[in-house]
Amino acid sequence: MKNHERTRGRRGTILALAIVVFAVMGTTVSAAEVVARRVVSEEATFRVVRVAGGLQNPWGMAFLPDGRVLVSERPGRLQLVDGGTVTEVTGLPQISATGQGGLLDLALHPRYEQNGWIYFSHAAGAGSELGTRISRARLEGNRLTDVQTIFRMRPGSSTSQHFGSRLLFLPDGTLLFTIGDRGNRERAQDLNDHAGSTLRINDDGSVPPDNPFVGRPGALPEIYTYGNRNAQGMALHPGTGRVWQHEHGPRGGDEVNIIEPGKNYGWPLITYGQEYFGGRIGETRKPGLEQPLLHWTPSIAPSGMAFYTASAFPGWRGDLFVGALAGRHLRRLKIEGEQVVGQEVLLLNVLGRIRDVRQGPDGLLYLLTDERNGALYRLEPAG
Repeated sequence: MKNHERTRGRRGTILALAIVVFAVMGTTVSAAEVVARRVVSEEATFRVVRVAGGLQNPWGMAFLPDGRVLVSERPGRLQLVDGGTVTEVTGLPQISATGQGGLLDLALHPRYEQNGWIYFSHAAGAGSELGTRISRARLEGNRLTDVQTIFRMRPGSSTSQHFGSRLLFLPDGTLLFTIGDRGNRERAQDLNDHAGSTLRINDDGSVPPDNPFVGRPGALPEIYTYGNRNAQGMALHPGTGRVWQHEHGPRGGDEVNIIEPGKNYGWPLITYGQEYFGGRIGETRKPGLEQPLLHWTPSIAPSGMAFYTASAFPGWRGDLFVGALAGRHLRRLKIEGEQVVGQEVLLLNVLGRIRDVRQGPDGLLYLLTDERNGALYRLEPAG
């Protein structure tokens, strides 16, 4: 009996020491947990599994070739999820976590397995120099190395909202990313201002010579589209290769657009949204300004976007999935060609504010919830 007590005591001590070591390393362990066993939708039946919890306002994710997942947290931390183990990655550059800014989206270089580059968007700077930046780095163990900031928006501003910011690599290897109007709507119509636009750069931060405003006086050469209020979702259509994007409206008027270089998507000259205190903003149509493919009123506050192309959910193949923050659900858009022919609301008030949606390399859908105690979830087929 005494030997048994002594052994149990030693085991308790070892366990306590292990917990201390994990805490010092900034690592937590959260076992996968089924949070919804059977959800029946129009064209699929699935269960929801929490892969990892304890994430503070997670914003974006990227799947590494070895199966681990990088997850950004807006307060300025980068986490590495390996099964249920969450480990903080050190070595980030300056992050200004203020208002809606902080560490935002993540993307791997298309040739990641050859060059190791990880790209991320983040808010940085102080006072009137605060703005969205794009940086890249390599991952060695649990630390970033070779950190380079390859883009700084200009001009900066002291406002703390509408930083964008989704990242999307195009088939030609160039990088698209979004920056919101920073809370000053007129900036979205100024071509000498990065705010309120979609931008395109080469993977080293240089400007592609075929960008639509290269060489135009009074225009910044990185701008690809403008008149975008605050876009937080982009994805390539699996059939056409065209870029689909959604953006937040004000009070209503969230938009889904197919974006094309050089075009003006209208904010704030046209919108289907209204002032927060009531009354119209501009008009709904004007010559030369692009109409949205789809708009939502009341607002769902869309964030994250992914076309589903895998075989785990055959009925969803070709559909577009969008997270909803204010709407607190996952929105499925039924796509035929380049038209939205139907919509379905999934997981309403089940998980909370859905910030990002991605298709994983395993063919399953992954979601991030933007909560103080947020989590990474996976949707799996359920018979």
